[in-house]
Amino acid sequence: MRALRMHYAGATRAPHGRHTAPHGAQLTAAPCLKTVAHASGYNSEIFCLLANRPMNAKESAHFALTSRLPDVGTTIFTVMSALATQKSAVNLGQGFPDFDCDPQIIDAVAGAMRAGHNQYPPMTGVPALRAAIAKKIQALYGHQYDADQEITITAGATQALLTVVMAVVHPGDEVIVIEPVYDSYVPSIQLAGGIPVFVALDAPHYAIPFDKLEAAITPKTRLIMVNTPHNPTGTIWREADMRRLEDLVRGTDILICSDEVYEHMVYDGARHESVTRYPELARRSFVVSSFGKTYHVTGWKVGYVAAPAALSAEFRKVHQFNVFTVNTPVQYGLASYMENPAPYLELAAFYQQKRDFFRAGLAKTRLKLMPCTGTYFQCVDYSAVSDLPEADFAQWLTAEIGVAAIPVSAFYHAGQESGVARFCFAKKESTLATALERLAKI
Repeated sequence: MRALRMHYAGATRAPHGRHTAPHGAQLTAAPCLKTVAHASGYNSEIFCLLANRPMNAKESAHFALTSRLPDVGTTIFTVMSALATQKSAVNLGQGFPDFDCDPQIIDAVAGAMRAGHNQYPPMTGVPALRAAIAKKIQALYGHQYDADQEITITAGATQALLTVVMAVVHPGDEVIVIEPVYDSYVPSIQLAGGIPVFVALDAPHYAIPFDKLEAAITPKTRLIMVNTPHNPTGTIWREADMRRLEDLVRGTDILICSDEVYEHMVYDGARHESVTRYPELARRSFVVSSFGKTYHVTGWKVGYVAAPAALSAEFRKVHQFNVFTVNTPVQYGLASYMENPAPYLELAAFYQQKRDFFRAGLAKTRLKLMPCTGTYFQCVDYSAVSDLPEADFAQWLTAEIGVAAIPVSAFYHAGQESGVARFCFAKKESTLATALERLAKI
C-alpha cells in the first residue's frame, strides 16, 4: 500500500498551525519503512525489523521461494504499536482494551480447567457453547440456528473469515470487498485464488454506494463481504441498507460473509442490523462474531460462525484441517458466562459512555469529529492541523505529540487519502484523559 510507504522530511509547524513540508522539500515514496525511520528520526532497528524487505544472499542461498502474498508486509498496527512503545505514546491505535475483563469470566475458565476440561473438544465446538450462541441469536435477531449443524466455534474472527473464504471461493471467483476494510480480507481472498473487487466508501459519511455495489456484481461474483458495525469508520448499516442488499442478491447464487464482531456496540438507541434478521440474507450468509470483542478478552482468540447447514458443512471441511479445535476450558467458561445475558446486553451503554467522554474531549481540539454510531473506533478529520498524508500524520502524532493513531488510508487497497485518522476508545478513562490532554496541544 503506497500510502504506508510515504515519509516526510523535516515537516514543521507553520505560523497558522498547520504542519507542512519546508520550502523546497517534497513528500517522497520510501522504498521501505527503514527509510521512513531514517528520514524521520525514528528507531531504525524497529522499522527495519518490521519492514517488508527481501532476504539477503545468505538467507536465500539454500532455497528458492515464491511468496503466496508478495504484496503483504508487516501490518500498520504492528508498526504503529512498536512506534508507540518506543516513544512512550498513548496507544489509541490498535483495537484492544487496556482494562481487565470481568473476574467472573476468568473464574469460569479456571473452574473449567480444574473440572478436567483440558483435552480436545469436538471439532465444531463444545455443545453447551454452541447452544448458548443459538439461544442468543434467536433472542436478539429472531433467527433460529441448529446448534449442532449450523454453529461452529473458531479460533477468533480472523480465522473464521479466512475459513469462510477458503471454503467457498475458487480460483477466478470474484469477491466484492467494501473498503476501507479490515486488513485480513484481501489476503484471504488471494490465498484462495479469488479476485478482490473493490467498492470504496468515501469520507465523511462513508455511506454504502449501492449503485457502485450493483455495478460490481458480475456472473463471476461468488461472495460479498459485509462488515457492520464497521471497522475502521465506526458506521453501521441500517435496515434500508440491508433491504437494498437483499434486492441485489435475490435470485442469484451469491453468498455473503457478514463480519459482525462489533454487534453489541451500536449507539444512540439504534439496533444492530444483523443479516440474520433478513431471511433472504440469512439463507446465504456466514455470520462471524467474536467473544474477544464482546467480553474484553481479545487475547483469548475465540469466536464463532453461524451459517445454514449446507454452508456450515463446507466451512467445517476447511476448519477441521485449519485449527481443528479451539481452546477447551475457554469454551466451557464462555458457555457458563453466557448464562447471564447482561454483559453483552449492557455493552453498548458501557462503550457509549466512553465514546461520549472521548468525543467531548476531542471537540475541544482542532481535530474534526466524524460520525461514530458503532464499534469502539472514532475517526477524525485532521485537515485543520496538517496536510501531511495520513500515514505520515499518524507517525508524527505518535512520535511528537505522544498519541498513536491509525491512518484510515491503510484500510484501502490503493491507500485512498481523506485526511482521516482512527482512534480506539476502548481504554480506561484515565488513558483517554491523558491522550486528550496531549491532543489539545496541537
